[in-house]
Amino acid sequence: MAGITLLDGGFTAPVYQSQAAFRLVMDAMAHPGRIVDLGQPVHAPAPLEPAAAIVLATLADYDTPVWFEDKGVDAAASWLTFHTGATVASDPSDASFAVLAKHSPVEGWLKFAMGSASYPDRSATLLLPVASLRDGTPLTIRGPGIETTATIAPRGLPDGFTQTMAINAARYPLGFDLLLVCGSELTALPRTTRLVEA
Repeated sequence: MAGITLLDGGFTAPVYQSQAAFRLVMDAMAHPGRIVDLGQPVHAPAPLEPAAAIVLATLADYDTPVWFEDKGVDAAASWLTFHTGATVASDPSDASFAVLAKHSPVEGWLKFAMGSASYPDRSATLLLPVASLRDGTPLTIRGPGIETTATIAPRGLPDGFTQTMAINAARYPLGFDLLLVCGSELTALPRTTRLVEA
């Protein structure tokens, strides 16, 4: 968003707005494939999509380093640190959250923190911006939170997406969680979700 400075764009009612956003993000994680609209309670500099900015404003803190794949993110990184206390990771393997570029090369995704047998929760959450959550190639998903199967149709997924997600799912209980973001909307694909091309 043009003209945003690091002092601008945070929650105006932090407790209420962060709790509301937290519930929506957790609902998305509990129901993979469901499209959730987070609204626009925060406004962050590019390249942060509104949904990604809200997720980070809600979940990131001084103990969760954030890595940006895009270059030229100084304004977004400063905004994030000012409003959340989160540091910006220089090495993707150190990141708790990774803000990916559009069409992010999937071969790099398996280098993010996957957790450990003792601490599977110490893994990365990836935020991938896509062109649309609705009118792309259909994918069928299965797993916890889905009664039988569900269909998603994000447009703008990178090459090799399905294969990389299959590798990630096979590593369960380790692995990354993925949030697809577009504007103020997101769809969650946690590591428990299996997907195949429909």
